[in-house]
Amino acid sequence: MAERPEDLNLPNAVITRIIKEANPHVCSSPLSLQLPDGVNISKEARSAISRAASVFVLYATSCANNFAMKGKRKTLNASDVLSAMEEMEFQRFVTPLKEALEAYRREQKGKKEASEQKKKDKDKKDCEEQDKSREEEDEDEERLDEEEQNEEEEVDN
Repeated sequence: MAERPEDLNLPNAVITRIIKEANPHVCSSPLSLQLPDGVNISKEARSAISRAASVFVLYATSCANNFAMKGKRKTLNASDVLSAMEEMEFQRFVTPLKEALEAYRREQKGKKEASEQKKKDKDKKDCEEQDKSREEEDEDEERLDEEEQNEEEEVDN
């Protein structure tokens, strides 16, 4: 657990980036709020936003944890968070969160498949190299056998 309440706040750089992204020209997410052009946010306001975000995250986590406990689980999962959002009366966030979760899962699946394909390709390459090495060893053995036979024939003659 955090030693000081400030330790629970999001980093100021993250808060500043989120605020900058909340301008109408950059913002495209249905979860985002848009600020009018020319609006500046004071350092004190950024600090307040950081504290508010931390409180929200802690509250959402606590609500999601209640759903996990009801399910006799110790690990929170996405459905716990979605249920918590509904319980906290943030239903308008549920659909965009589900869409973001699906996009995340697709991205992870694509990364996993790419990793597996890369591993298969590497294994295939390693196998081909081993086969080539074995063939070279077999050829070397055959040459040695032929040389030995030639030497024996020369000795017999």
